[in-house]
Amino acid sequence: MIDPAKSLLLGCLALSFYLVGAIWAHEVDIFRSWRLVGAAEFRALQNAHWRKLAYWIFSPLALALAGSVALIWLHPQDSPRWTILANLGLQLLSLALTAVFWGRWQARLSQDSAGPRGIYLAQILRTHWIRTAIISADGLVMLVWTITVFA
Repeated sequence: MIDPAKSLLLGCLALSFYLVGAIWAHEVDIFRSWRLVGAAEFRALQNAHWRKLAYWIFSPLALALAGSVALIWLHPQDSPRWTILANLGLQLLSLALTAVFWGRWQARLSQDSAGPRGIYLAQILRTHWIRTAIISADGLVMLVWTITVFA
């Protein structure tokens, strides 16, 4: 019989790896590529980006957060307590910093007539590595947790 707690852990591991890949795509390519277009083209590029986020970022992120909350109560028996807390804590930290910094800057960037040449994209490019590190750390926590449980 399949252990529901272990299945949930594996699902959350898969989501965390997906989100690590998505955040690195933003860090290495997407945001940096925005600098290559003119202000006129930028608005269309950013609008297309925003329309897709609900499907390929926000939905997996919501599922990962729901899974992390569920893992508090439904976790495999051999789960280290620190991994349960670190997983949820890193996700909440990323969401809080996104609300305070990167989300606001992206909203302002969408209104900035300078577009890719404005201060908001520069701020995102200068600091986004922090969010990338947080999401990557969560992926590592999930990997350690899964290896510990299945070893």
